[in-house]
This record gives sequence, C-alpha cells and structure tokens, in this order.
Amino acid sequence: MTIEQTYLNFIDGKWSVSATGRLTESINPANSSEIVGYVQDSNEADLDLAVNAANRAKEAWRKLSGAARGDYLFKAANLLEARLEDIAGTMMREMGKTLAECKGETARGVAILRYYAGEGMRKTGDVIPSTDHEAIMFTTRVPLGVVGVITPWNFPVAIPMWKMAPALIYGNTIVIKPAIETSITAAKLLACFEEAGFPPGVVNMVTGDGALIGGGIANHSNIQGITFTGSNKVGKQIGQAALSRGAKYQLEMGGKNPLIVAEDANLDLAVEAAISGGLKSTGQKCTATSRVLVQASIYEAFRAKLLDQVKQLKLGNGKDSTTWMGPCANEKQRDTVLSYINKGIAEGASLLYGGSIPEDEELTNGYYVQPTVFEKVTVDMTIAKEEIFGPVLALIPFVDLKEALSLANDVEYGLSASIYTQNISHILTFISDMDAGLVRINAETAGVELQAPFGGMKQSSSHSREQGQAAIEFFTSIKTVFLKA
Repeated sequence: MTIEQTYLNFIDGKWSVSATGRLTESINPANSSEIVGYVQDSNEADLDLAVNAANRAKEAWRKLSGAARGDYLFKAANLLEARLEDIAGTMMREMGKTLAECKGETARGVAILRYYAGEGMRKTGDVIPSTDHEAIMFTTRVPLGVVGVITPWNFPVAIPMWKMAPALIYGNTIVIKPAIETSITAAKLLACFEEAGFPPGVVNMVTGDGALIGGGIANHSNIQGITFTGSNKVGKQIGQAALSRGAKYQLEMGGKNPLIVAEDANLDLAVEAAISGGLKSTGQKCTATSRVLVQASIYEAFRAKLLDQVKQLKLGNGKDSTTWMGPCANEKQRDTVLSYINKGIAEGASLLYGGSIPEDEELTNGYYVQPTVFEKVTVDMTIAKEEIFGPVLALIPFVDLKEALSLANDVEYGLSASIYTQNISHILTFISDMDAGLVRINAETAGVELQAPFGGMKQSSSHSREQGQAAIEFFTSIKTVFLKA
C-alpha cells in the first residue's frame, strides 16, 4: 500500500497509482515543515475505474444475507481495533487534534462497525394487512446500488465509518472520496476493509481535489446515492447536481450552535460545557458551541469563571499529553478563523481574550489560533450568524427564556443546541421550541451517540438523518410486495 510514504487509491480490491501520476502532500498542521506522506492527486479516469468496479460488484454484494455482510464488518472492526494506536497517531499528525481525542474517535469507529454489523440481523420490512383475504402484503428494503461517500477532515475516522458501515450492511457498494488533508488516515481505514476480505469492488477509495472528484461523484450516472458532510456551499452544489439526475442525496452541513445558561444552572458544569463544546478539537466540529447565551442575572459570574479557565488551556502538539487544544487543521482554516475574529472586532464586538496567533516559539510552525472569547455581540454581527469552525465563543446575555430561544433560533442553521437549567418547565419549553435536530439538556452541544439519529434542521442538512437505525431510510428504498397464490 505504501511506497516511501506514498499512499495509493484503492480500486477493485487493489492499491493503484492515479492515472495523473501526480501526488499531493499531507502536512502536519502542528508542524508545517513535517510531511506526513503523499496521496494520489486523481482525476475523472480514476473515479470512473472506481465507480465501474463498484457497479460490477453490487449485484453479488446485495445478494449476500445481512448476516454475511455483517461478518465482513465484524472483521473490519477487529482489524481497526488492533490498529487503533497507529491510526489514531496518523490522524493526530494529519488533522492536529490531541492523541487522546484521536484514540477516542478511532475507538468510536470500531463501535460503529460493530453496531452496523449487528444490523444485518434485524428486520427490513413489515407485514401489512391486505383488503384481499387471499393475499399477503409486505414490505422489504433494497439497496440503492453504488453510493458515493464524501467526507471532511474534522472526523476522519468516525464520519467515514458512520457513512460506510450502514451503506455496506444494507447492501450497497461504495466509492469514498476523503478530504485530501486526512487521506492517509482514510487509506489506513481502507486497509482494514481490504484485509477483512471484502470482495473486490465493494469498497473503493479515490483521493484528490474536492471539486474534481467530489463533483465527479455528484454527477456520475452510475452512482445512485451520495452521502456528504461538509460546508453549506459545497453541499448545495452536491445536492443540486444529484437532484438534476435523480440520484438520492444526503447532506450534513453547518451549525451555529447555542448553549443557553439559565440563572439556576450549575455554573461550574455550564462553564465546562461551554469550553469543551466550543473549544475542544479547536472548535472544528459542526456541533461545536459557538454562541453562549447567559441569563443576565448570572452573566458576570459566568464570564469570570469562563475566562479564568480559558486562560489556563494549553495549546500545543497533540502528541504531548499535557496539550488541551491543538492547531487548526490547515493554513486556510486558520486564516478563515482569524478573518472572522477580525470581523468581530471591526463590527464592534468586545474581545475579552485571545484572538490571534500565539507567540510561543514552539508553536510558530503550526496553524495555531488562541482560544477566543467575545462579548457585546449582537445578532446582526457576522460572528453571531456565520459558522466559524474554530475556537471562538460569543457571549450574549438574555433576560428570560423567551428571549433566549428567540436569540438561539435567529440563525439559518439548526443542528444542535443545549441548555443548562434545573427548571422542568424551561426544559420542556426548550425541547419544544428549539429549532435544532439535536437538543441536549445539561450537556454540551457537541456529542452524538452512534445508536441515535443525527441531523439538522433549516440549512444544517437535507433533513435526512444519519446513524442509528435511521440510517436505513437513506441507504435503502422500500419495495412493497403484494402476493397472491
């Protein structure tokens, strides 16, 4: 698979060099002078090879029993578990998050594979009474066929696994295009599927430019379904291309997630949730806390506790066990975060802490941004409306829950939201009136359990759901059967 740190495409059960002969380097964001390795800079010809292989393999794969497909997933899970240290270490070097976070995410990938392996033994339909007493009517589910999987760099194990595993267990073959920044991690994942013995063509990977390969997946006539996680701009392009040719698509996109802190909240826990939910993984989560809405009566106390703890966070290389927050995943993302911080200042928000590149000499070669806290943020400001995808918190006071919910809902996104309160009436109102696909009470906004449906409202998704048993809704179609002897 590797030739002097060069990683290949995986097509039709074989590792192959791109038709272009070109390579793209993977850079360690904690030390930009370190090249982690090289991946293929592929083109449409490589994608065609992968899609054709998946198309040839789909009939034999769909005819296997769910239990038989589950056996392959169990084997892949065992291999991933055995290689957890290596894959987590690669993820850390490619993406920048701490080693502890990388190990936790890789372990989650193992759990996702095992969960969906078990789904192969569950029912796929229902018996429905017929008006004809001599007939039986029932439903079953059939796979879409070839599914294109387009994944981002922020969760390079968990997101591919929660897309690939259900696609495969429900009988689809796949072509995955991972983010170029974390394609070496993806290659090591694919090696687990290869060594688990998946038949040639069932699982394929093509690395390369997002617009070229991702756009090619969206427009390819032999791809029947597309599952995408990424930015709203790209997601809408993917959705429009899929819609124009009648392919099924699933989009998980941005968030501008609020944490509401009521006056009866446990302040220590609420502060911890704001910091963990907003700044861990350098804020590079679609479910990260971005806006912290604090009841006016406790605002000063909350702010003081928050700033005291944020100032103690240690930035650094993820391999250092004392590091709490790593760098942004790449230079472009760091510059984007800094541009939002500058917009916040220019539009009149008050910068309480952070807001710049750290001066520590040990961090000069990485794409670091200080954890940043703003206050005096109004709803019309850019940092209150747009997804930053970085370690930036905006503090906003409110008078009562009605105002808090109005502020929380006053964005185009609706992915996740949380509230800290002990008031059962406020909890029920929050559950009812918060426009988000995931609402959490006395827990941070970031955090999704693999057995539960996940997805957003408004501009955060295409209104489909990933993970849990809900995944079957996207990766299959219902077939109704009317049988009369």
